Amino acid sequence: MNDEQPDKTNKARALRPDNDEFKAWIGSKWAEPEDLETTAMASAPFAAERRRRLSERFPGRRIVAPAGELKVRSNDTDYRFSPDRDFAYLTGLGTDREPSAVLVMEPADAGHQSTLYLVPPAGRDDDGFYSDPRSGEFWIGRRPGLEEFAAMTGIATKPLSELPSDIRLHAHPHKPVRRALAQMRLVKDEYEVQQLRDAVDATVAGFERVVGELPRAIAHKRGERVVEATFDGHAREEGNTVGYETIAASGPHATTLHWITNHGQVRVGDLLLLDAGVEVESLYTADLTRTMPVSGEFTDVQRRVYQVVLEAADAAFAAARPGVSFRDVHEAAMDVIERHLTEWGIVPESENPESKLFRRWMVHSTSHHLGLDVHDCAAAKRELYMDGPLAPGMVFTIEPGLYFKDDDLAVPAELRGIGIRIEDDVLVTEDGVENLSAALPREPDAVEAWMRTHRRG
Repeated sequence: MNDEQPDKTNKARALRPDNDEFKAWIGSKWAEPEDLETTAMASAPFAAERRRRLSERFPGRRIVAPAGELKVRSNDTDYRFSPDRDFAYLTGLGTDREPSAVLVMEPADAGHQSTLYLVPPAGRDDDGFYSDPRSGEFWIGRRPGLEEFAAMTGIATKPLSELPSDIRLHAHPHKPVRRALAQMRLVKDEYEVQQLRDAVDATVAGFERVVGELPRAIAHKRGERVVEATFDGHAREEGNTVGYETIAASGPHATTLHWITNHGQVRVGDLLLLDAGVEVESLYTADLTRTMPVSGEFTDVQRRVYQVVLEAADAAFAAARPGVSFRDVHEAAMDVIERHLTEWGIVPESENPESKLFRRWMVHSTSHHLGLDVHDCAAAKRELYMDGPLAPGMVFTIEPGLYFKDDDLAVPAELRGIGIRIEDDVLVTEDGVENLSAALPREPDAVEAWMRTHRRG
């Protein structure tokens, strides 16, 4: 099948009149459209400062940041569009804006001159008004025009058709630019911190809604799917969407780190590990995890494991402050995990301390940066990410866990099938860290009381 065949098929299926009389008729007798919002976005001055800082790093070099293209889901149906995060960072545009757009920063006498190249909306005298399912107003609603985008972003705009011919539409920023942007994004500005606060608050409310739906989840043959749908629906109502695929893992599924199939039952007596985050319309996302007893009360063995994970998290919080590294935070949590597992007698003796055999039950890192991506700043140099000093304005997770798979013969039977993770989002301050997700209980007694408050039925 050649590339043109789907278009021919779609046109053949449309059965739409294609004559001058119809085109004149469908383009006539419309009321004057109401003006769209043309005030500057709250993000605009912050995005301008980011462009200025990036310009200083690359004097005399053209910088190109495309939003990306719509991606076909099936035949003529696209996935919901989400822009490239570097594009969003430099323009301040969020939600689903703007397919095919390209930000170009051309060298100028004083830094760079920025231009945003966009697909203009099809006017009502244009066939695309009714015939283009990707940009026509009949299909996707009214879109801002070039002048409106210029007013919102503070960036000069031009039609995409005027994009310089030597710029490839699908090109991403060169590796040094992407790395520079990742390093810039390590420290959040005032606007970003507020967006993350909003995302965390919305996520906490989503967790509360899940607890309210637990009786329905228990009664359903795919209770994990009930949990997922509850949170994901909340994310669409209160934000843009989820920041990543929701992990709704009950029972032994909680021992799979990224369990997103979510087709299992939610049974009384098991634990439910919910790892989820609301992405707000600016595209900043939260990332929280709580492990809760489905019955509303921890068993003795569940509480014993939970207390170890909580102690590890508390140790990481105590270590986190300006000047220390991610590695320091991670090691503080791992020291707790290693000590308790060794006391339990399940860690075999080793001649090499670097073997760290206890990591069989905690294989991931304790922290990652958070922002426009759930694992933000991934392109930053390792010496600035894992080994670089924490600085005020950084936002990251603290998320130790213990995972005893149900077929793990290295642990006592009572531990098998228990998976626990506690994850919070923290902001580095001048003298320590602030737990942005402190409203979501962590202590086991507090978790049980919280569940009693929000559970229905």
